[in-house]
Amino acid sequence: RVEQLRKEIGVPGMAIAIVENGKVTLAKGYGIRKLGAADPVDADTIFPNGSTGKAFTVAALGILVDQGKIGWDDKVIEHMPWFAMYDPWVTREMTIRDLLVHRSGLGLGQGDLLMVPRTNLTRKESVRRLRYLKPATSFRSAYAYDNVLYMAAGQLIEEVSGQSWEDFVRDNVLRPAGMARSTSDSESRFATADRAFPHARLNGPFRGLGDQVVLNERDELGRNAAPAGGLAVSANDMARWMEIQLAHGKLPDGGRLFSDAVSAEMWKPVVLLPNPA
Repeated sequence: RVEQLRKEIGVPGMAIAIVENGKVTLAKGYGIRKLGAADPVDADTIFPNGSTGKAFTVAALGILVDQGKIGWDDKVIEHMPWFAMYDPWVTREMTIRDLLVHRSGLGLGQGDLLMVPRTNLTRKESVRRLRYLKPATSFRSAYAYDNVLYMAAGQLIEEVSGQSWEDFVRDNVLRPAGMARSTSDSESRFATADRAFPHARLNGPFRGLGDQVVLNERDELGRNAAPAGGLAVSANDMARWMEIQLAHGKLPDGGRLFSDAVSAEMWKPVVLLPNPA
């Protein structure tokens, strides 16, 4: 049935992982990795996993919390004194938690042009430019999904740890979690033979309705925003991640990736404070 649906939808290849009661009951690939080639997708094929990567950035911060290097409610400027938002008061009050919960006052997707469709800006320079983004609402009063503050969270990880977001996530999240195939940087991804290629429908009356073609995988979005969604993960590795999340940070083979306390903070709902005016 899955293979039938894949063909009906027109996806060249896909992979599925299912975890039930803390155990992996399915991890399987379907279809091919690239149109025009015969290489099949399997459970170890890595796919760019988009914004689900934000949870890995949060886990990386949680590990720094466990190490006593940061606190969720530390002011961002305590760790990045040069950080600034449009409003000086928000600059002073913005916490690490605020970077993660989409209540900063920025509008939906505001600032995405700092990395879309691509850029040569460094991550640090991109974060410096947040001070020019005029807010759409008051601070902490409304929800609006954004990517740029996860970019800032990634830069904060570098400022605190001395490692780039890519290296810290690889060394402290992916590898300790047993996610041996997954990558946090482009070159490692491109060096992995068992990887899926990007495809799109570009001709026709408008994009999305034409013929499906293979895209240039190196013509990717700006890596400055990788902490908002720059990982490539396999079905087997994502199943591993799901096991760890369901076990509140415990590793399937013993030990921990992060503490119970960090897990609780990762899953705790955040309440908005609407402005009555």
